[in-house]
Amino acid sequence: MSSNDVAPAERRGSGWALLGSEISVLFRRRRTWAMLVAVALIPILLAVAVRLSSSTLNPGEGPPFLDRVTQNGLFVGFTAMVVAVPLFLPLTVGVVAGDTIAGEAGLGTLRYLLVAPAGRVRLLLVKYAGAALFCLVATLTLTVTGALIGAALFPVGPVTLLSGDTISVSESLLRSLFVAAYVTVSLLGLSMIGLFISTLTDVPVGAMAATIVVSVAAQILDIIPQLAWLHPWLFSHYWLGFADLLRQPLDLASFGQNAIVQLCYLAVFGALAYSRFVTKDILS
Repeated sequence: MSSNDVAPAERRGSGWALLGSEISVLFRRRRTWAMLVAVALIPILLAVAVRLSSSTLNPGEGPPFLDRVTQNGLFVGFTAMVVAVPLFLPLTVGVVAGDTIAGEAGLGTLRYLLVAPAGRVRLLLVKYAGAALFCLVATLTLTVTGALIGAALFPVGPVTLLSGDTISVSESLLRSLFVAAYVTVSLLGLSMIGLFISTLTDVPVGAMAATIVVSVAAQILDIIPQLAWLHPWLFSHYWLGFADLLRQPLDLASFGQNAIVQLCYLAVFGALAYSRFVTKDILS
């Protein structure tokens, strides 16, 4: 076998090794586990508060689905997702994505990573893959915890959807996974924005804060009626559109629209991150 044949195999191997190392480092951090515990506490606190409450909610009061929790514990996860998506999940994603490149630069390890046979583009891809994986783990943590605490504190049975149709418990659990997938996709655009911001600075806290601010700003713009023309192009516009997955028949229109918007942000800010990182002077 020639050296030309060996080199690509070595590069592929180093790429997978780098990805494995990134995932290992990410999920060994106490900060990561603290954020996942905080995410898991959202459905727990919500379910306990409803269980201990003596008042009865009228339909439409409180967050969406909250009035259905006492009738069916499976709605705990859906309600917790509505509560977590606008602030808590973007906050955790902002911390992880903002730390991707700036964190390595701040620790002085970035140049050593680039000395290894990885390359800047591969490092960017690995860092983004780690952030995307965190999005999935965070949403699944919330979904699974919501289902478990809901089943422990409230009756569980066939679920009445927003369309008025009733589905079985097994199908409702499948819908919960669809919702988790929807929210994971929703956070991919923000993750790429965070990665781009992280290439602009060597201060991870600044990159984290800037990513979170961008998330909040997008949601503020999304509620201004005079900017209605802009709303469909905001990465946060379809974040709560997963309610369409709780209808019969299953409506995937908002899922598709959301995915297209997120892909646009991935393309634009991925290109910006690439342009910035490959020309950046690595001093630390």
